[in-house]
Amino acid sequence: QVQLVESGGGLVQAGGSLRLSCAASGRTFSSYTMGWFRQAPGKEREFVAGISWGGRRTVYADSVKGRFTVSRDNAKNTAYLQMNSLKPEDTAAYYCAAGPRVLSAYDEGGLYYYWGQGTQVTVSS
Repeated sequence: QVQLVESGGGLVQAGGSLRLSCAASGRTFSSYTMGWFRQAPGKEREFVAGISWGGRRTVYADSVKGRFTVSRDNAKNTAYLQMNSLKPEDTAAYYCAAGPRVLSAYDEGGLYYYWGQGTQVTVSS
């Protein structure tokens, strides 16, 4: 069992930056692929970014490429999402998720085992 807790959300002006953290419990954090997803009111959940268990592979949604960076520190059992050049359309609840060590499709939410409770990001124009 892994428990995930997101933090770092908040209100920011367009063009600003935020860094989200996802702290994981348990000793096997390094065994999991980590993903970030978001869901805006009235919209379906969408994939944002993912990172392999060792951090060598990263995957991004087209909408955030060049602006967001996903990373992880396995020694600290924590994954991060650095978000720069934020836009109002980035406003959403952001969730981290832990998936299998070998994941065929990072953007498939149904493949992830554990989810955090989410942290709200609001970007004002």
